[in-house]
Amino acid sequence: MSPLKRLRGRTPADASTPAPQPAPAGASAGAPTRAGDAGPQGSPPSGLGHRLGHTLPVLLLRAAHPKQAVLTALGLAATAAVAGRPAREAALVLVTVLVGQAILGWDNDLVDRVRDERHERPGKPIAHGLLEPGTVWFTVTCALLLVVPLSLSAGPRAGGAYLVSLLIALVGNRFLRGSFLSFVPWVLSFGLYPAYIAYGGWNGVPSETPPTVTITVLAALLGLGVHVLRALPGLVPDNIDGMRSLPLRLALKTGAPRLLLIAGIFTSVVGVALPISARALGLD
Repeated sequence: MSPLKRLRGRTPADASTPAPQPAPAGASAGAPTRAGDAGPQGSPPSGLGHRLGHTLPVLLLRAAHPKQAVLTALGLAATAAVAGRPAREAALVLVTVLVGQAILGWDNDLVDRVRDERHERPGKPIAHGLLEPGTVWFTVTCALLLVVPLSLSAGPRAGGAYLVSLLIALVGNRFLRGSFLSFVPWVLSFGLYPAYIAYGGWNGVPSETPPTVTITVLAALLGLGVHVLRALPGLVPDNIDGMRSLPLRLALKTGAPRLLLIAGIFTSVVGVALPISARALGLD
């Protein structure tokens, strides 16, 4: 009989291993533990870094998509500064956009928590059960109550433009992300950013000059490029779930590596052209 057949023919009793013996009463408390003793699903023992990483502020930060939030806020604040806005107005842009982007990040993870859990996506505290959805909803509510006065402190037109861009992004996250029109919220919301900066002022006193068409178009194109780049890491789960966003349709035709190259070049060119145009032409 072959070894494979002998292995298949073994009974559960034959394959069983001796039951673990209880530890001696005098065993040292500091003795090494088995891998299974480390925690649920063999997680490593908790140390200071592990405990800090699982505190509520850190978990909320992780769920807020911090990289995208920081990059977007820095980009808009830098554009405002290059366009000649005072430092205090650029700082107001930075803080406002940071809060707004955090809202979008939390909302995204709330909407996707079931999918993220099913696909075991890393870096998703809500899907992993480390953050209660109710806690995140409460945080989103508090952030909304903060972002409204922050936005309007730049003036009613500027604040209105930013709040509308935020609303468009929230609606698109729920209703358009899985369709061919997935790019629309990104193009519209980014296209409103120049209006937020151009009309922006301080202490509710606005500027009255609208943004230039060139800057508005470049900002909208930047939103398109960012949308494609942000969608690339999740294309496989999206395809499994039957979603057909614009980036997924393009990737199925061109291949993901080629799409990454094209989108990277496109976004870089537009990203460089935007502050240059803001300085040469002005936002308004």
